[in-house]
Amino acid sequence: MSTRVAVSAPRVVVYAGPTISAADVRAVLPDAEVRPPAGRGDLLADAWQPGDVVVVIDGYFRERRSVGHKEILQLLTEGVDVVGAASMGALRAAELVPCGMRGLGAVYEMYASGEIDGDDEVGVLHGPAEMGYPAQTVALVNLRYGCKEGAEEGTETDLIPAESGRRIVAAAAALPFTHRGWKDIERALDEEDHDALRTLEEMIGSGVWDVKRLDAVAALRAIARHGAVAPAPFATEVPFTGISRTQSLIRRTRREHALDRVPGRSISDLDVLDAARLFDGGYPALHESVLTALLEDLAGTRGMTFEQYATAKLGLDGREALPEALARWFTESERAELTAADRIRLLMVRVWPVWQSVDWRPAVLARLRESERWEEWCELVARADEAAEEARPRLVVPPPAMCAKLFLRHWQRKGTSPEVEMARRGFAGLDELGGAVPRFFAYDVRRGRKRGSGGAG
Repeated sequence: MSTRVAVSAPRVVVYAGPTISAADVRAVLPDAEVRPPAGRGDLLADAWQPGDVVVVIDGYFRERRSVGHKEILQLLTEGVDVVGAASMGALRAAELVPCGMRGLGAVYEMYASGEIDGDDEVGVLHGPAEMGYPAQTVALVNLRYGCKEGAEEGTETDLIPAESGRRIVAAAAALPFTHRGWKDIERALDEEDHDALRTLEEMIGSGVWDVKRLDAVAALRAIARHGAVAPAPFATEVPFTGISRTQSLIRRTRREHALDRVPGRSISDLDVLDAARLFDGGYPALHESVLTALLEDLAGTRGMTFEQYATAKLGLDGREALPEALARWFTESERAELTAADRIRLLMVRVWPVWQSVDWRPAVLARLRESERWEEWCELVARADEAAEEARPRLVVPPPAMCAKLFLRHWQRKGTSPEVEMARRGFAGLDELGGAVPRFFAYDVRRGRKRGSGGAG
């Protein structure tokens, strides 16, 4: 008498939220399990079998840490068909297609071709799950798609004039994705572009130009027609971003602290980078030089000059004056003295987190390690930890946001702004600056006291 082991049928699990509703997913795939947008660890929290299909449409990258590359790779090694489309899934698929992940749709093609590469392209601010994740902002990729479609309608009068489309995309791209509401974008535009923006709002809102939703539906239909596709074994030599680039850099460069008086503290190269960014007056020039070289390499891989690449990314004509939303990234003297080409180059460096998904830190660290001042910056971290140990418990370190605001006083000068000064040092905003300052807070306080009394810092 033989015993037959029951094997459950392959599952289809769809991670979706603001891009497409659960009801619309089941309208195409009635038996699909619909989950909230994927966040870090969600894929590993389930038990998978070979032949299961995981479809990543939406994923978190602000409220929670984003779905990790390594967890997707783990599923692929277990024989799971992992598909990405429309939003965060399209970005991950473009990064991991050499490893066996599948990408479907126009948004995926845009990421894979390099036309877009920032995660903010698909990001939207949305309401809670109980209300169906209502979108409160518009995705930049939908604006790009709509402007392109509107300029190619084939009528004598385009729905979206090409020049208006470029200005709308540039104005929206200059805003954080959390501030890309229709009214926010309208305020960043001159009145001549308002009619085109209203057309976009109507056509995207109706779904005609909502490329994210169009891609999601098309991907689900493709799976309904063809089912799972066994992933090809991925090559371990294919480079990919790990679960956390920051954690990876810390783990690879962490070493014991040199100071015996600071027990239990370690130091990594990222700590040294923070020391240089926060306290070295020459760092902004180094930062600009390294990131400019990285951008030149990115342009070269696409067969473009730097100027062609930059103007294409920004949606600008180098002969035109920068809109105010972009001009704010320069000091008063830079606005007056730089050429149009230099302004576009510098703008690309300063808004790197908005337009680029390439991590600049390894390249900057390589340059810092070559500097004769490397040991000086290492020593600065050690002195900061020593100051923190000596000040405990007399000195209370404020919350990170307050630390950031207090530290910005060092960079105040006429004709500039906090946003410009943070960008010159590679800080994307107060949150990132606030993550770096607390370790150096006690040292900065002690340094300020010495300056006030005439001592050396």
